[in-house]
Amino acid sequence: MKILFLFLLLSSSVVEEKSNSEKKPNILFLIADDWSFPHAGAYGDHLVRTPTFDRLAAEGALFINAYTASPSCSPSRASILNGRYPHQNEQGGNLWSEWPAQFPTYVSLLEEAGYFTGSTRKGWGPGDFQVSGLEHNPAGKVYNDFETFYKAKDEGQPFTFWFGSSDPHREYVANTGIQSGMKLSDVAVPEFYPDLDCIRNDILDYYFEVERFDRECGQIINFLEEIGELDNTIIVMTSDNGMPFPRAKANLYDLGTRMPLAMRWPTKIKAGTQEKSFVNFVDFAPSFLEATGIQPENMSGKSLWPILEGQTKGDQEVFLERERHANVRKGDLSYPMRAVRTHEYLYIRNIMPERFPAGDPSVHQSVGQFGDVDHSITKFLIMAMEGKTQPGAPDYFQLNFGLRPEEELYAVQEDPYQINNLAADPEFAGIKKELRKRLEYWMLETGDKRAVEPRSTYWDQVRYTPSYQMKDADIPELIKTYRIMPPFGPYSRDGIPCLNH
Repeated sequence: MKILFLFLLLSSSVVEEKSNSEKKPNILFLIADDWSFPHAGAYGDHLVRTPTFDRLAAEGALFINAYTASPSCSPSRASILNGRYPHQNEQGGNLWSEWPAQFPTYVSLLEEAGYFTGSTRKGWGPGDFQVSGLEHNPAGKVYNDFETFYKAKDEGQPFTFWFGSSDPHREYVANTGIQSGMKLSDVAVPEFYPDLDCIRNDILDYYFEVERFDRECGQIINFLEEIGELDNTIIVMTSDNGMPFPRAKANLYDLGTRMPLAMRWPTKIKAGTQEKSFVNFVDFAPSFLEATGIQPENMSGKSLWPILEGQTKGDQEVFLERERHANVRKGDLSYPMRAVRTHEYLYIRNIMPERFPAGDPSVHQSVGQFGDVDHSITKFLIMAMEGKTQPGAPDYFQLNFGLRPEEELYAVQEDPYQINNLAADPEFAGIKKELRKRLEYWMLETGDKRAVEPRSTYWDQVRYTPSYQMKDADIPELIKTYRIMPPFGPYSRDGIPCLNH
């Protein structure tokens, strides 16, 4: 009898262990809206407070060289979902486009495999997914919050959930950063901005919203822990593109494309891992599918698990791109760019350098001048500096809003803000030629239309989807021309730095 009891006990343990090992992992994708590297405590930023991100990095992996596929919301999010580069997503390579439903997503494939799928707030977008025949956002059916989503699923059913915050996207409530206790004197101002208190204050308000995103992510993770699902959940925390400031978002410089990224999954990731190889957002979808036992097909990304398990060495370069961001040029014109980033250099090709990279200087549609840059005190102050460069000082207007040459080359270790263009320097001619060759090969290999027809008008002709376009008469008079500036003073009546606009 004792022998039989012992046999049954051991058999039960084996069955339970086998059951646990075969349990499908959940996936929790936490994505900010316009958050740049290195603005997190885990990267050494001592001003912004990101305890949730820091915890995921400590208990999992912190990525040092994670890059969005495109520094623009819709194309970035499409690449996350379907594992394809923006130029491979046809109309989905633009902001405010139509969803490219011809390419399956990790969400749709997991749903077919029995996963419960859902999202909250900003999923894929902005753009039109209904025209493609979808009943809900490609990131998943929308729920009010994660707890409501979790209670709606069947018991024991694995899930994938997308939490898409709107932070730290503009507009900001003015002075929230400084009112939360942060100090102007602690702000590190990028070298392509003038070091003014108003701009420092603008950055603090951005930091405030980064912290709010971090807190909300922490609440979801705490709930997972309470229900006992934390260790069986792949957690990713990142952003779609860079901070909503000039020369950041919608640009291929690091502040536009280099993203914070932490991942936690004890099954595959050793706590405290720091991954320095390059990661592109096209790698997420195949990684999620492989972890759930599904073989990815027709995806350009590669699974991250062999890298994180130390089986293979990761990429030592990453390829970047953008097409049309906002509708800010007459004729709906794009600003096509392609780039390759290595540990030492960033090479950018501006395919149509006669176009303004930040949008037309005159008012177009609802977004005013240089409309690829979100309106802010930082934007308006730099616009006011046109033609007013001081001797020995950078030309801030040119750096942020001026035309750019066809080729740009930066030595990123010595020039982290990518200001000193070396493309015309004979000393770097060989490096430029090699990087140009690598970029052209990648474009050909991945079927980029611009590899064989650089001046293709394909992305100029893709429908711009907002249902309502503001008329010129609707645009506030103060921003109709950058030569008429709002009366921004350095301080308000209460001595608090000037407001955001």
